[in-house]
Amino acid sequence: MVTDEFLKAYLARPEMVPPKDACAAERVLHQALLADPRRPVEPWHIAAIADADARENWELMIEWRDHLVGYATLEAAYLAIVRDELKFPRIFVDQLVQVILRNILDDCEDVFMLRAAELLFRSQRLTSYEGSLIAADEEAVPGSSAKPLSPLVAMLGVSAGTEVDVLSEDNAGLYWKRSDSFDMALDLTAGRRGLAALGLVVTRWVRHLLAIDVKIDPVTELRDVNLTWYVGLDANATRIGDALWKGDELDQTARGLVVGLFRLTFAEKVEIIEQARGAPTYMITAMSIDKTLRLKPQNLVTGLPVLHRTEALN
Repeated sequence: MVTDEFLKAYLARPEMVPPKDACAAERVLHQALLADPRRPVEPWHIAAIADADARENWELMIEWRDHLVGYATLEAAYLAIVRDELKFPRIFVDQLVQVILRNILDDCEDVFMLRAAELLFRSQRLTSYEGSLIAADEEAVPGSSAKPLSPLVAMLGVSAGTEVDVLSEDNAGLYWKRSDSFDMALDLTAGRRGLAALGLVVTRWVRHLLAIDVKIDPVTELRDVNLTWYVGLDANATRIGDALWKGDELDQTARGLVVGLFRLTFAEKVEIIEQARGAPTYMITAMSIDKTLRLKPQNLVTGLPVLHRTEALN
């Protein structure tokens, strides 16, 4: 639900807290919204602010707030952004995805799923390391360790103060106290637990937002895949999927960008469009040339071949 406390969190952001030299109009507006974050704000309230950058921040903030309070749930507000192609700053939408996933995974005890869920709202930097494909948060928080750079940290190119550990069965218990630092990497090698965990997260995402039951299984080979219908979970994956759908042959470079390929199976009660019936639906993830992975979970809302979406969140 969109609570007053949730709205006040935006007012506490550095961009919104008036600096010492802020004009009286900005300070009054900020205090008024702290007291009542749903208080109507008229254009003249913002026009009275002296600083141009502050006016721009406030215009954006009020537009975002008004969008959120216009819906019964954050999920419904997110669906409207995706379906109506509304333009808001990426950081705002990513935060919304994170909060929705926190709701979806509230009962989840599998830290591999929780770490995989981060891929839906935080960019990852990938590297091949000792035969594995490792994903580390692109903005990994520097730790306090004074140890020399490990080979993995050196290959990822992060700062010398950053301690990156790859999530494993042996260190899984550490995730709970380190999750907010985003400093544990995930092994996305084909056939291993990371990609399977991502599939489970997407299964819950689709069920929660669209009221559709699907089963998602990782596929280890890209060969002989008939892409009758597919969803690219990022821009690079969409380009690769488009090429395969047209019958183009992928070169070695393009094949090397594919991070994960998944087969989606719909529950019997789900109505599928005619074009996609009788053939698997695939989901593709791929990194960029500079080895960045930036997933777009909104593609699952708009891209699945279903006839009816009967979600009860609006």
